[in-house]
Amino acid sequence: MRFLFDAIERQAAARPGGIALSDDNGALTWRDLRDRLADAARWMEDKGPTIGLAAPNGLDYVIAMLAAAHRGRTLVPLPLFFSDDQLGRIVIDAGIDAIVTTESHRARAARFGVPAHALSHDGAGGTCPAPCDDFRLVIYTSGSTGTPKGVVHSTRQIEAVTRGLASASGGSAADSYLSVLPLPMLLETICAVFLPILCGARAHFATAFASRVAAGDGRGLAPLLASRRPTAIVLVPQLLRSLVGELQALGLTPPASLRFVAVGGAAVPAPVLEAAERMGIPVFEGYGLSECCSVVAMNRPGARRTGTAGQPLDGVSIAIDEGEIVVSSAGVMAGYLGGTAAGPAWRTGDLGSIDADGFLTVHGRKDNLIVTSFGRNISPEWIEAALMADPRIALAAVTGGDGAALDALLIVSPQGEAWIADGSMDAMRAAVTSLCRDLPDFAIPVRIAALSLADAARAGLLTSNGRIVRARVRDFLARNHSPLAAEQAGDISPASERCHHDFL
Repeated sequence: MRFLFDAIERQAAARPGGIALSDDNGALTWRDLRDRLADAARWMEDKGPTIGLAAPNGLDYVIAMLAAAHRGRTLVPLPLFFSDDQLGRIVIDAGIDAIVTTESHRARAARFGVPAHALSHDGAGGTCPAPCDDFRLVIYTSGSTGTPKGVVHSTRQIEAVTRGLASASGGSAADSYLSVLPLPMLLETICAVFLPILCGARAHFATAFASRVAAGDGRGLAPLLASRRPTAIVLVPQLLRSLVGELQALGLTPPASLRFVAVGGAAVPAPVLEAAERMGIPVFEGYGLSECCSVVAMNRPGARRTGTAGQPLDGVSIAIDEGEIVVSSAGVMAGYLGGTAAGPAWRTGDLGSIDADGFLTVHGRKDNLIVTSFGRNISPEWIEAALMADPRIALAAVTGGDGAALDALLIVSPQGEAWIADGSMDAMRAAVTSLCRDLPDFAIPVRIAALSLADAARAGLLTSNGRIVRARVRDFLARNHSPLAAEQAGDISPASERCHHDFL
């Protein structure tokens, strides 16, 4: 990670009093960052070769991560939104020697059978050893299965993607980045920490807001943008939709400073993109996956095509092999933890196409493809994006049902809970019909189920970071479509009972 440490030294020499990082509780100048990093690197010396990091977004998280990189450790972020069971399995799987945390999270970190240390800032001074070159970052991603697995990246992958993003986004020292997504997400680590440091830009970590986002609550983004006035931010589609709704409701416009809003992680409904465009929100969609160090392609200033994931980053080659996206780049992971090394090319499992100008369109997951009994091939993500244009629908999952017609599970936001509370099946069907009005008849779900976010989580239908587990949704819908499920529905809650009977 010498490319980052060299950047810190350059900025500390050129702009020692300039603000480098800030969070809800304070700020660090470039000189402060250099000195705090040196202290933390010395403190990290005896903590073991594999370090877990369990902390909220903020200065302590960043300093601990950079210190681990400086000492050539293997760093494993431990998302605070994961369950204790998941975290315990990660600690064992990764062979974590110690957990670095904050005082407020030390008690929880101590549950996992390894030493838990609150990051110390003794400011003792002294010579900082030269940085090591063998840093590894292990990102545990639950993917679509709900079972976390470790994706291993080294400096090679991280530097390639960080430099590619700096070029594509036009990043500079004039930028001010606002971090609202949890830092254990690889994309957020790259965009909120590595990219600003490389460019000499400022980054602010909205600690409390990011904790709420991790818990599924993205309200308040519009006022936060108005107060912080960033130039750049990364959002997931749900947060972009929330922002559009808040700006409309409050009669606000995005700050004039905002020049780059990167959005990825899932398809963005066309009506949301259109509304964002009308409001002047500079949205740039992209595509990537953890196995390719998070970013493969993105739209960029001067090269944006709505509805696509943009063009490949510098140094990235994308091929389409029998419909599947295949990526070749220096950003392809070193491998899965405990597995064999990855090759230079990665078969993503995603379906896509590339137009004559090199813009990538992602059609959905290869293993999600629905083949109906009438021979239709349907990517459910296409339909789900249409359904999620309604702010009352937080998430949607479309399945093949009985093979002849499609089923849909709507996981509603707080705005949509009246559908469940009132048992208003007609209103729900009307909404689905309206949302799918531009789709062919064979792509319109026939049977509809609805659950609240809380009920969906309790039913095990979501991963710990809020993604739908499709196999479980298929099983859930199949069980609740059966006559036996109807006979046994007497012992479920009133809201669930209405879901099982009225909504199926």
